[in-house]
Amino acid sequence: MNTTYLFLQQYWWFLISLLGALLVFLLFVQGGNSLLFEVAKTEEQRKMLVNSTGRKWEFTFTTLVTFGGAFFASFPLFYSTSFGGAYWLWMIILFTFILQAVSYEFQSKAGNLLGKKTYQVFLVINGVVGPLLLGGAVATFFTGSNFLINKENIGNQLMPVISSWANASHGLDALLNPWNVILGLAVFFLSRVIALLYFTNNIDDAELNGRIRKALPANAGLFLLFFLLFLFKLLLMNGYAVKPETREIVMEPYKYLHNLIEMPVVLSLFLAGVVMVLFGIIRTILNKTYTKGVWFSGIGTVLTVLALFLCAGYNNTAYYPSTADIQSSLTLANSCSSMFTLKTMAIVSLLIPFVVAYIFYAWRALDRKKIDVREMNEGGHAY
Repeated sequence: MNTTYLFLQQYWWFLISLLGALLVFLLFVQGGNSLLFEVAKTEEQRKMLVNSTGRKWEFTFTTLVTFGGAFFASFPLFYSTSFGGAYWLWMIILFTFILQAVSYEFQSKAGNLLGKKTYQVFLVINGVVGPLLLGGAVATFFTGSNFLINKENIGNQLMPVISSWANASHGLDALLNPWNVILGLAVFFLSRVIALLYFTNNIDDAELNGRIRKALPANAGLFLLFFLLFLFKLLLMNGYAVKPETREIVMEPYKYLHNLIEMPVVLSLFLAGVVMVLFGIIRTILNKTYTKGVWFSGIGTVLTVLALFLCAGYNNTAYYPSTADIQSSLTLANSCSSMFTLKTMAIVSLLIPFVVAYIFYAWRALDRKKIDVREMNEGGHAY
């Protein structure tokens, strides 16, 4: 294979992996929504929580859309297979994010017909369903999905459909695999942990912060439980390996463990990420005045998830396995765009550092002053 083409495939898988990792971190917005009625006991306190996450929800939504767009442009066969075949799963996810956007904008509008509490319940639904289903969707990169690929159908004038779902569930069958649910629960509790750490850094209210810190150990414990269960399964399971010579896809015992061992840089990213996540959580629990844990755990989350995505796609691995037909499994080579498309987009991707710099600037501007009761009562723009 052309080495430039191979490099571009690897390059775009890295960018998609990075977007996926950033998305998992930014799900703290959803995690915060899920805690709305747990840690806040008054309407004033709920307003502080809503405004804390409400100033960041657009980052999460934009990253989700960009993640899907990057997949469409660089690996279109995955996009048509997963987003087109497992559409019930993705439609539910997108619907909950639409509920979130509507809820933020309309809950405090004068004369809204549904009432403020109804919109807050919508936020909680988004906070529970969004991370749970996104985590389950990511798990299918390792456990597989029920689809078929037949590229010869491209010449069929009556029905030129390359990919098709092998059952009528259209993605909901992912929830029948307990390991997908376990990773979904791990992502859900992680989103709550990051949200709690973010609240300690972003909200200035002694009573509310006391309940926030009190909720952290239980959520952190549940996150670690489900994450370690999935990690244990991942390291011991058979994986979908690609033979470089023939491109045949075969089952390989301990494939993902081998990937980590054979890619020491990825293993280092993973271990560093796990240590940073634990450091941010443990120091915040032990030190009642410490408020910087979100940055350690946030960066650690990005590194850990990035390593898992790279483990799923690099080192001759099928990143989207098919449980219906192993040879239909998607790899970087058999699902990518043309070399011209990848090269053109690679030039456009050079603008990414400028976008990141703008996000950093906007984030700093929004968080320059901690949210408190006085700000909520002064008027101005508040959710």
